[in-house]
Amino acid sequence: MLTGKRSLSLLAACTLLLTLVLPRLAAGLEKELIYQVPHLTPRENRSLLKVGDPAPDFTLPAVAGKPVTLSSFRNRKLVVLSFVPAAFTPVCSAQWPMYNMAEAMFKKYNAMVLGISTDNLPSQYAWIKGMGDLWFPVLSDFWPHGRVCKEYGVLRRNGTAERAIFIIDRQGLIRYIDIHDINERPPLDDLNEALAAISAQPVLIRAKQ
Repeated sequence: MLTGKRSLSLLAACTLLLTLVLPRLAAGLEKELIYQVPHLTPRENRSLLKVGDPAPDFTLPAVAGKPVTLSSFRNRKLVVLSFVPAAFTPVCSAQWPMYNMAEAMFKKYNAMVLGISTDNLPSQYAWIKGMGDLWFPVLSDFWPHGRVCKEYGVLRRNGTAERAIFIIDRQGLIRYIDIHDINERPPLDDLNEALAAISAQPVLIRAKQ
């Protein structure tokens, strides 16, 4: 089992590696595959869901072929829902490869990432192949368009998703919400700290009313 200091050292090393590698990786994709988008309104939504609420269950088609149901991870794993706006865009094309390179961090907390966008499956498939495949499932909320994004309060007016992260515990409760600036990658350190805190308190203790 990793000690706290050793764990932090590994995370720091991983962060440094990502800082060095991701710009080159994004630049490689940008040449032929990345669609440049203008600066966007950082957030259009504030999810009505709150920490402690039950996570809305869903089943979505996955690029890998077999549909994925959120509740299938109940009592087994933490789940990190990563909503991103669109395939083949610069920030999204760096964010998920970052999670790919940080696979050991997620496994340390027995956490599964579910990547979700409103793109259709063929677009997601081509995008993922361009990034070099991912270890976690990528799910399509294309039809009924944005239904799951809407349930989580992260569907934008143009039909894309906010850049948002929800962490769901083994009880199926929401333990962390970050509706992030759509123009920026959510820091990996913040995600690590949230997963560590939830792992240290696996059962949510509710305050007395």
